[in-house]
Amino acid sequence: MNHKHLYAASLFVFTLLSPPLQAALRILACEPEWGALAQELGGDDVSVYTATTAHQDPHHIQARPSLIAQARRADLVVCTGAELEIGWLPLVLRRAGNPKIQTGTTGYFAATDFVALLEKPQRLDRAEGDVHAAGNPHIQLDPHNILRVAQALGPRLAELDSQHADQYAQRLKDFSQRWQAAMGRWETQAEPLKGMPIVVYHRAWTYLNHWLGLDQLAELEPRPGVPPTSSHLAEVLDKMKAQPARAVIRAPYQDQRPVQWLHDHTGIAMLELPFTVGGNAQAGDLFGLFDSTVQMLLGVQP
Repeated sequence: MNHKHLYAASLFVFTLLSPPLQAALRILACEPEWGALAQELGGDDVSVYTATTAHQDPHHIQARPSLIAQARRADLVVCTGAELEIGWLPLVLRRAGNPKIQTGTTGYFAATDFVALLEKPQRLDRAEGDVHAAGNPHIQLDPHNILRVAQALGPRLAELDSQHADQYAQRLKDFSQRWQAAMGRWETQAEPLKGMPIVVYHRAWTYLNHWLGLDQLAELEPRPGVPPTSSHLAEVLDKMKAQPARAVIRAPYQDQRPVQWLHDHTGIAMLELPFTVGGNAQAGDLFGLFDSTVQMLLGVQP
């Protein structure tokens, strides 16, 4: 046998005897905050695809073929839950036909299952707008919620990929330590914000208000999910004359025009807070999201 054939034979035997390379755990995250958290906890052992960006309303996403293809290949889906994705995720999961990630399986993870939800409705009536039966699903702007979700997601990753369980446990420990230190810093910085009066576009800032003690005076939407109307904006303007707000807040995907209108008639500051990871240049990860949010709010303090 010549050297060429000997090399080929040796390579074939080596390939047969070598253990197969462990593929990364494939994660489909519904929102940027959960994609970022999965990457923090998963590191090189995961491959994360995020279905939405900070410039998209997570309520209203199309079940496009590329998204269905990602779901078909996923080992784990990480979403908010509490009906935030009710308009598109069930369709994606159904069309993907992937039994590993269906509701109720180990491969389906809803972040809202692990935190206490605020604003649970006393009654369900579609006339009240886009009201979620389980409570307000926009949990990501209280960093205590991020930690609670991380403490559930880390073990889930280890359960699905036991070969790397030690690495997931170590990353969770490291993230938790860094996150708790950052929370202490943010809460110290944000002390002057307690009681700051604000107006919001949509009822998406409840957990931020609860965490920082902001005083939400009004919403530009007459009901959740219903676009601002001229009559409702006039009502908000009357409220501002009686009790001025410090800022009117919106997310990057929300219409600026009603915010601009209120600013033009009152002079109160306009704030486009990042809302999630990727919402502005500073919010490149979860730490940057809160750094940016706290600093921008402090920037409108007198």
